[in-house]
Amino acid sequence: MKIADVTRNAFAMPLTSPAYPKGPYRFVNREFFIITYRTDIEALRAVVPEPLQVTDPIVKYEFIRMPDSTGFGDYTETGQVIPVEFQGRKGSYCHAMFLNDESPIAGGREIWGFPKKFAEPRLRVEKDTLVGTLDVGSVQVASATMGYKHRAIDPAKVLESLKAPTYLLKIIPHVDCSPRICELVEYNLEDITVKGAWEGPAGLELHDHALAPLIQLPVREVISATHILTDLTLGLGRVVHDYLAPAK
Repeated sequence: MKIADVTRNAFAMPLTSPAYPKGPYRFVNREFFIITYRTDIEALRAVVPEPLQVTDPIVKYEFIRMPDSTGFGDYTETGQVIPVEFQGRKGSYCHAMFLNDESPIAGGREIWGFPKKFAEPRLRVEKDTLVGTLDVGSVQVASATMGYKHRAIDPAKVLESLKAPTYLLKIIPHVDCSPRICELVEYNLEDITVKGAWEGPAGLELHDHALAPLIQLPVREVISATHILTDLTLGLGRVVHDYLAPAK
């Protein structure tokens, strides 16, 4: 293969059969189960990178079921998202994610910098209860429950919350294991249709695991829970801070 062929065809690893196709990436019937809880403010400050700013001791623990996603297929993910501010704008910082499909793990890490690791999250309805679990190997690390569709909530308010920016710390190592890329990336969800939204009573438990340390942001109080059904497009990102750029 000629040098020109390499540069013309290079998109993602591996060269001749990338793990995922180019975007945009559309999600149909994407289902969110989000539990908002109070934690320790110093624990948040220890994991959220500057120039992002933590304003409240709040974490959103999310389960996301994606049965129909362009290029990535059918999978489920879960993790912790932290409300933050950046240059006076409110948004969220994605702290930890676990999912059960190699293609979106590779694409999420390489394109945007999503902090994705392989595990076995599940989101399902059991009788009158929405249930989310995360297993890492044989160990259950998270379990969440919510009363199923107890109260409908205003789709317009949900839509506004989904439009807020999310921030990611993208890290790609050099061949000597020094950082080659270290950037703060911002992205937005686009073309969002909220098909339904509900709230109800909820519970959340996090358990200790050496390689999935969700418990580092302990649950002090469950504040609220929402269950949302949507169609949306995952927007491509933009770099808003380069940690390796020379200081001015």
